[in-house]
Amino acid sequence: MDFSLSEEQEMFRRSIRKFFDQHGQTSIARDVVKGNTTSLDKVTRGLVELGCTGMTVSEEFEGSGLGSLDLVPVFEELGRALLPGTLLETIGFAIPILEKYGTDEQKQKYLPEIAAGTKKMTLAWLEPKKGYNPDSVGVTASAEGESLVINGVKSLIPDGDVVDTYILLVRTMDGKDGAGLSLVLLDREDTGITVRHQKCFDETQRLAEVTFENVRVSKSQVLGAMNQGWDVLQEGLLHLNGALCSLMVGGMDRIVEMTAEYATIRVQFGQPIGRFQAIKHGIVDMKTDLETARSLSYYANWALETDVDDKKAAIYSARAFITEAYIRIASQSIQIHGGIGVTEELDCQLYLKRARYYENYLGSVQQYREKTALALNW
Repeated sequence: MDFSLSEEQEMFRRSIRKFFDQHGQTSIARDVVKGNTTSLDKVTRGLVELGCTGMTVSEEFEGSGLGSLDLVPVFEELGRALLPGTLLETIGFAIPILEKYGTDEQKQKYLPEIAAGTKKMTLAWLEPKKGYNPDSVGVTASAEGESLVINGVKSLIPDGDVVDTYILLVRTMDGKDGAGLSLVLLDREDTGITVRHQKCFDETQRLAEVTFENVRVSKSQVLGAMNQGWDVLQEGLLHLNGALCSLMVGGMDRIVEMTAEYATIRVQFGQPIGRFQAIKHGIVDMKTDLETARSLSYYANWALETDVDDKKAAIYSARAFITEAYIRIASQSIQIHGGIGVTEELDCQLYLKRARYYENYLGSVQQYREKTALALNW
């Protein structure tokens, strides 16, 4: 069994790495923190030209028709650069569920634009003071003829103030444990919604609260079968978490690299701190976490692409381990750097904030452990 990346995939990684090096890697995220999105827009256009946005879109919709493993080097490099935006949600979530559950009309409407980089999509799931439990969904979509009328509030939506389309989880009938929920494709420009910006401790992330008041949308915008949205969502989350694992591994790789570099140049008591046993052990632990996480991520994405029986367990267990490992090595990096590690001068604090942001993104570590146990029939 070989689920490692091919030579072609590694070559593509090197091309993306070189591209980000030319644009300053994390300087793009730093510009976004300052409110300047010019470099982000420029880099996004460059990624489109490299073909990143259309890799898993079918050829009939102007994509390359590649698989989940081909996205691994892309997301690892995005995670290494801490690139802001919704490429994770658009490529890692929207494309696979549109390909599998979208109608011909929906595919033709959205997939070519996603491949061309002109359509950004995000998942609108959470609601104020509620969690990821399906019974917590309170935003309603009432049927009126051939339309749905949506009312309610969604919060903490990634880039909710700038994306083109929301993939909105709504309640279309009463039910428990996911019954009665539907996914609706809601174009922001076609509605009279109210958007409020929300602050995030990871300042590279843009979050928004969106209020829907009698927003009317055609029933043709329902993704998958009506009242079966929870099952569609779960399928999409497999792909999204596989991509997220790659994203986090990319960040971990850069943390280990810059921490090892710092240990060779920071001198204390007349010698580099990397010669001290405590520092050596810390870096070895970080490296062990990184390589374990990378192996889990590769297998998870291979399992997803090949549709093996244990794909759910592989993805959920990878997500749980990598989330915690990312936080561990980001914290250890700051310990090794000392006080300067928490200053804006270095990138350590940026990676720790991103690691903490993903800690409860689309579910907690405990929830993903429980999902792993269920997938293993424990």
